[in-house]
Amino acid sequence: MISDKKNNTLLLPQTFASKKLLISVAILVIFHLVGFWGMVFSQDPTYFQNLTPLNLLLTAFLLFINHQTFNQAFFLFFTGTFLAGFFAEVIGVHTGWLFGQYSYGEALGFKLWEVPLLIGLNWVILVYCTGILARKWQQNRFGAAFLAAVLMVLLDFFIEPVAVAYDFWSWKNGAIPAWNFICWFGLAFLLRLTFQKDEFDKTNRMAGPVFVNMLLFFFALNLFL
Repeated sequence: MISDKKNNTLLLPQTFASKKLLISVAILVIFHLVGFWGMVFSQDPTYFQNLTPLNLLLTAFLLFINHQTFNQAFFLFFTGTFLAGFFAEVIGVHTGWLFGQYSYGEALGFKLWEVPLLIGLNWVILVYCTGILARKWQQNRFGAAFLAAVLMVLLDFFIEPVAVAYDFWSWKNGAIPAWNFICWFGLAFLLRLTFQKDEFDKTNRMAGPVFVNMLLFFFALNLFL
């Protein structure tokens, strides 16, 4: 790792980037394939369901070891998005004002104020990945934020039925409210406006594979509910 004192950044050597990307994608795909098989076809789907926190942590690790430049702006984005996503969920769980009336199960691990801590990390991953993808197709800041929020809602559309079936979270009366998707879009749009403005590297080639892998994973699980 090389230090750029002028810009106060840490630079990852480019010579390792391609091999690291290929290995990261391979690990990501294999791990999700095993998880899919375990949750759908194994004799003990609960075991694989309980590996969800490990899956999320591994995904985050593989994503961010492929991030090219680490600086203060990146860490501020990471921390701010984590806290914003986590406390939005805390408000949602305790008031119903955001997302609707819902509660978290046990599958996502340790909870603080009835919300899994890993939910904050999940928001970081999704904001980061969809933000990078949107910038490839739309250079306008507001246009990119809008497109990224649409991608986020698209993914959530496939996550919701799986989340209910596998004890990630549950909705009052068993119905997923339209308000949930509206709030997801609104919060995602605001966080991505901040993402677009923050001055850190946004060219991580692992962002696309992570988002597509998650989308296909939850889409496939929906077929077996």
